[in-house]
Amino acid sequence: MGLRSTRTRGPLGRVTVTALLGALLGVLTLVGCGPAGNVVTTIGATGGTPVRGGTATMALPPAATPNWIFPIGAPGYLATYNSAVQNLLFPPLFTPERKGDALTMDSPRGLAEMPRYSDGNTTVTITLKKGYEWSDGKPVTTRDVKFWFDLIRHNKREWAGYSPKLMPDDVRRFEIVDDRTFRLRLDRAYNPAWFTANELQDFVALPVHAWNPRNEDPQRAFARLMRHAKRLSHFATDPLWKTVDGPWRIEKWTTSGLVSLVPNKKYRGPDKPRLDRVILKPFTTADSEFNVLRAGGIDYGYIPPSVMAQSAKFKEMGYRIAPWEGWAITYIVLNFQHPTAGPLLRQDYLRQAMQHLIDQPAISRVIWHGSAAPTLGPVPAGLLDSAPYPYDPKRAKALLAGHGWAAGRDGVLRCVRPGHGADECGAGVGGGQDLRLSLLSQSGSTETSNTMQAVKSEFGKAGIALDIRQQPLNTVLGTTVPCTKNEPVCGQWQLGFFGTQGSWYFPPDPSGEKIFAGHAPSNMGNWSSPDTDRLIRATEYSDAPAAMRDYARKVARQLPVLWTPNPAYQVSAIRNDLRGVDQNPTLSLAPQNWYYVKKGGAGR
Repeated sequence: MGLRSTRTRGPLGRVTVTALLGALLGVLTLVGCGPAGNVVTTIGATGGTPVRGGTATMALPPAATPNWIFPIGAPGYLATYNSAVQNLLFPPLFTPERKGDALTMDSPRGLAEMPRYSDGNTTVTITLKKGYEWSDGKPVTTRDVKFWFDLIRHNKREWAGYSPKLMPDDVRRFEIVDDRTFRLRLDRAYNPAWFTANELQDFVALPVHAWNPRNEDPQRAFARLMRHAKRLSHFATDPLWKTVDGPWRIEKWTTSGLVSLVPNKKYRGPDKPRLDRVILKPFTTADSEFNVLRAGGIDYGYIPPSVMAQSAKFKEMGYRIAPWEGWAITYIVLNFQHPTAGPLLRQDYLRQAMQHLIDQPAISRVIWHGSAAPTLGPVPAGLLDSAPYPYDPKRAKALLAGHGWAAGRDGVLRCVRPGHGADECGAGVGGGQDLRLSLLSQSGSTETSNTMQAVKSEFGKAGIALDIRQQPLNTVLGTTVPCTKNEPVCGQWQLGFFGTQGSWYFPPDPSGEKIFAGHAPSNMGNWSSPDTDRLIRATEYSDAPAAMRDYARKVARQLPVLWTPNPAYQVSAIRNDLRGVDQNPTLSLAPQNWYYVKKGGAGR
């Protein structure tokens, strides 16, 4: 499971992402299946005679263990399964949701009404929905939202969602109008679709009466909360996490990653849970999950792409099968700040050569058995028309030879023309230096392991030596973090991969300020480019389709990362008598909508 972004104006200021996606499709002159093809993944059978109660067990991704409960993300803890659980305990004010063939932020699960933009899109007014309470009976108010805002404003460098000049820097004032309404005075005009999807999605209410009863200043309160957030073994027992306003509360949370949730009886939202319990169960590998699924021990699981041919057998066992497509891209991260690999990776020609050596169509077809599709650039499939550097080993070898690389006795390329010239190895690359790189990749998936071996093989044929190390996902995420040359962690990895279920999941507006802007919180490889920053800012300020088109096409060519096949999040297998499941392309969960029907499944 990869990372997820940390949270056109219609009548009365209503922001409609359907309009945005329609504009992207209609004006960018881009081809492919488009957002509609990626977004609509329906496996949510309904109907039948509901049975009250029951327990549903859902399998977590291979080698994935939820390890962060605090709804303010920290570096190294941004896996989507963390935010998925957090949102069930502390729902965000705005939640992306499928609506027809597109995505909307106008979800009944959100705590707020849709925002109203005024003063030339420099003021945003937000009203909380009526009736929400904390699990201790206290009302949810705008003071709780301001508590969250004050925490990130005064501790923004510690927040993994922080990008300079964006939230909270782009809010000049947070004004409480009354208990249910607050107003944001922005530092300039912003594209409303972008601001709602990419900035307001972070907003969440936190129980100030329970979490800050002594009215500590934001820095002291934040430090105390962070200490609690790092005590994984206490998540289920710590009184702090028992005050929730979402549909679920914690029953169990083990250090091995098993999470058990039970209904919050004080929940006042429109979608009260029907089940007695939801269990999120970890597995070390996809094969171990498959064996338990095959034995009927999982109600909502997944089958490896390699056994897609057996899907008919699972249907006979009483499961329905469908891919869970994501609004996502997948890539190999490049550590531009690594002491020795950094100078290599900063060479445009080398990144182009490596991209030419990744046979995305073949990997998608053969290794992923058709459950993955090529990533063409920094936006989801369908918003770009072609790959700027398609698989072409001859072109890759020509680029390397043309810039001063020749094979040594062991077949590995060696720099024979050091220097800064157009036909030389480039700045920081020494004469006689071998072209050797190492890749830290997540474990647990046969398809990912085979993909990395295919990349290694193609690199090797061109003279690039690639060493692959595999570690659990949390280890990879905790290592491949933004860093500077002098930090020890920066020397621990050169290339990184955490994309077995996709590397990055977007909100409805797929801009890149969180992953490719300079100093962005999830710019893991420390990519820095004034051109990239300018293109990203254009998507933030303007709703003109050309802004997203230019960003997508130009950053695809810049190669801040290496694009790799984007897999479906998973090929889901769900028991036929478990209904109400909707596979959100942003990977949020809504188990409060799940229910069993007669014909087995009740009481499990």
